[in-house]
Amino acid sequence: MSSATTGTVHARNFIDGVWTDSDTITESLDPATGQVLGTYADGGADEAQAAIAAARRAFETGDWARDRDLRAKALFEMADRMAARRNELVALLSQENGKILPEAALEVDLTISKIRYYGALALTESGRSLEVKPGLYSMTLRQPAGVAGVIAPWNSPVILSVRSFAPALAAGATVVLKLPGQTALTNHLLFDIIGGTPSLPQGVFNAFTESGSAGARLIVASPDIDVISYTGSTHVGRSIMADASASLKGMSLELGGKTPMLVFDDADLDAVVPVLAKAITTFTGQFCMTGSRILVQRGVADELRSRLSAALEAVKVGPSTDPASEMGPLIDRANAERVDREVADAAEYAKVLVRGGRVTEGPLAAGAFVRPSLVEVQEVDRPIVQQEIFGPVATFEIFHDEADAVARANATEFGLAASIWTRDVDRPLRVGRELDAGTVWTNTWAVIVDQMEEGGFKQSGVGRLNGERALEEFQEIKHFVHPAPRRAS
Repeated sequence: MSSATTGTVHARNFIDGVWTDSDTITESLDPATGQVLGTYADGGADEAQAAIAAARRAFETGDWARDRDLRAKALFEMADRMAARRNELVALLSQENGKILPEAALEVDLTISKIRYYGALALTESGRSLEVKPGLYSMTLRQPAGVAGVIAPWNSPVILSVRSFAPALAAGATVVLKLPGQTALTNHLLFDIIGGTPSLPQGVFNAFTESGSAGARLIVASPDIDVISYTGSTHVGRSIMADASASLKGMSLELGGKTPMLVFDDADLDAVVPVLAKAITTFTGQFCMTGSRILVQRGVADELRSRLSAALEAVKVGPSTDPASEMGPLIDRANAERVDREVADAAEYAKVLVRGGRVTEGPLAAGAFVRPSLVEVQEVDRPIVQQEIFGPVATFEIFHDEADAVARANATEFGLAASIWTRDVDRPLRVGRELDAGTVWTNTWAVIVDQMEEGGFKQSGVGRLNGERALEEFQEIKHFVHPAPRRAS
């Protein structure tokens, strides 16, 4: 990371193995204070076009697509480099993104293992071969799709970009990565760690930061991009799919969520309450799997309402630099004001059990701090139930029986994840089978493993990342048909 003449930290883009600047220089702000942390080269269409050209050339002329040993070696080196700079990355992510230090550490540590997992998968292959009928042999082979365009969000820029570009690289694709301006300094450090990998050929990995969308739109529209992997909002995901339809490029989309947490009468509330509180406040609710809908059976509703309200009111909000902080700021003040308005609007048709909202007094007022909110509502068609808030806000909804719980849980357009809390050993599979969700947890929340696929139903996405399926998102299948030569008579 370079320094501008003022001495502030300056982040740049990494394209075709070279650090590049941009015509536009933008400031990166600390969400806890609003103060300037540094500046960054704010990319756009020019940077995207240069990155696409480099990735295309590297794919078509280099050894990356065919040399799985090279790919595995490079990915293992990336993981080692990230482990060596782990503390540096955790500290910068926490400061610029606002995550408290334990949450920033969790994000980085999960990333290291994920890169190693895909380094191992780079050495594997899965296909089929058979003699279809006497003398006629068929087999399938997988080959890289080409150039992958990866667009990842600011809420977890390290893990969510790696989740896409690590399997892309393992599959033999080359990469163009676009990350947002809110985490520009963190982006630069990630670019440095990945781009500086000794075995990584020039042009295989290209990355730029952009506060706008011109570069991202070019990635989506370019005929030289063969597959898109996007993580972000459902609204933008729909636009990406529509814009990419002209070229019929491959598409992997992980979009919004509205995770229902189903608490049955026989649940252990001593175990439930702390997890529900964390499900609402982890990453300050800026998480696609935030436990934003608390669905509770009537028999324990009064007790859970009281205990969860008390737990949320006790959450200590503060800067990530304070070890006592249990929840940091939102990404910026505009989002803090937006979340505050969402809760105020809900008060017109629902009962606000815990009124958090934006902190406007005291030492935290200069930052993007909000306190968690809990809103009781029964009508599932209300905006606070149907819309992803992307902040520490949850609804409290009462259900009668399993059928009512399932109907309520499935009542939104989202289907990313759900959680079931019960002592009944049969209920999780019985109820979980009926839920429209890509992941269903039993008596836990947000357990994600590298080896198993992750993705959503309905408007929560298309395709899957994590697990072996993630490589398939960046591959094509080729069918070979080989007749055996006829025997001489």
